[in-house]
Amino acid sequence: MADSSSAGAPYLRVAGAIRDRIANGTWSPGDRLPSRGELGAEFGVGENVVRRAQELLIAEGKLEGRAGSGTYVRAPVVRRKLRRTPRPRSARSGVAPAGFSGTWEADSTAKVPAPPAIADRLGIQPGDPCVCTAYEFFTDRQPVMLTTSWEPMTITGGTVVVLPEGGPLAGKGVVDRMAHLGITVTRAVERPRPAQADRGQAHLLGITTGAQGTLIERIHYDSTGRAVETADIFIPADRWDIEYDVDMPAPNT
Repeated sequence: MADSSSAGAPYLRVAGAIRDRIANGTWSPGDRLPSRGELGAEFGVGENVVRRAQELLIAEGKLEGRAGSGTYVRAPVVRRKLRRTPRPRSARSGVAPAGFSGTWEADSTAKVPAPPAIADRLGIQPGDPCVCTAYEFFTDRQPVMLTTSWEPMTITGGTVVVLPEGGPLAGKGVVDRMAHLGITVTRAVERPRPAQADRGQAHLLGITTGAQGTLIERIHYDSTGRAVETADIFIPADRWDIEYDVDMPAPNT
């Protein structure tokens, strides 16, 4: 039997009923909701109405979608701090937060034509071949952050470090891998800006399409000023506080 209805559009009625069940303990954090078909049959609505109700509750932080698994009651979110303190020799070269204790998965593809925006950042021609690596970072087996990295194959092609997560320097980061080629990475420039999760990001992170986040565009430069890597780091706004730790020059005396 369905919960008591509330006024308004059908998806609001369904969302209200689900919200009530979470509040009264019928469904607890971590519980998997019935399928959209089952909920639709119970509430007398179509699956699209249930989907819209679930998306509303995901945006409110009451539910979470898990790729290939279903929709779950969300546990209280523990906010984490993402420190963007320069650490030139860090293993992840600024990709993961300081003290990150989770895991990550990476998928690299070689000979990917550089899109115009990426080519502009790297100072190469659109269509020039790059290695594109997509990272998913996990904490408590849940995805918490995404990064897509691009490296020109004119730099790494034909070397043992062509794949960031393969070969003898797998996972060592941009600084160490470039040093293996005799290239000294001297600085990184980051441009944070507000962003909304697209469909692919939302699917991987278990959030709703359009959820607020921060996109950090990063470029690593070598000692000659050449860009050797660029990345887009997408950070969900409800899970991270971004902190920049900036050294200040000594006062003039």
